[in-house]
Amino acid sequence: MTEGTMIADGLFGLDWEAWFSIGGSLAALGWLILILAPRRWAALNIVPAYVMPAILSIGYSTLILLYFGEGEGGFGTLAAVAALFETMPLLLAGWIHYLAFDLFVGAWIARRADVVGLHRILQAPILFATFMLGPLGLLVYLATEQCMTRLRGTTTYAKA
Repeated sequence: MTEGTMIADGLFGLDWEAWFSIGGSLAALGWLILILAPRRWAALNIVPAYVMPAILSIGYSTLILLYFGEGEGGFGTLAAVAALFETMPLLLAGWIHYLAFDLFVGAWIARRADVVGLHRILQAPILFATFMLGPLGLLVYLATEQCMTRLRGTTTYAKA
């Protein structure tokens, strides 16, 4: 425990930096599979789409359940959010939240892009943008899909 706080220096024998590395490694593996692996293998497709986001979500949920009450701040103002993330476990929870959701959205983009026929070479930079910049990658994909739909003269949307 650090002096003056009830928050431990880690969880299950690992410090917060180790958990940060584990979360980042899991997400990176999911992104590598999503971008580089063949999608014809259904069992492999579930790893970035569901398995990795679920594992990250379990980590996030554990941190929130154990430490949310320990943090100062809240969600009412930007300053309150900043105060909430001043503790390592809640900062880590926030980071894992990003990792889990961005990977899940990336997998959704990949499924949808396959359905509308966007070549994997064109998907890669969009998925990388989603990995690095989240909503910007999603926006690029949505704009790309809309352009493809208009160029083809179709009005149907991908069912993915």
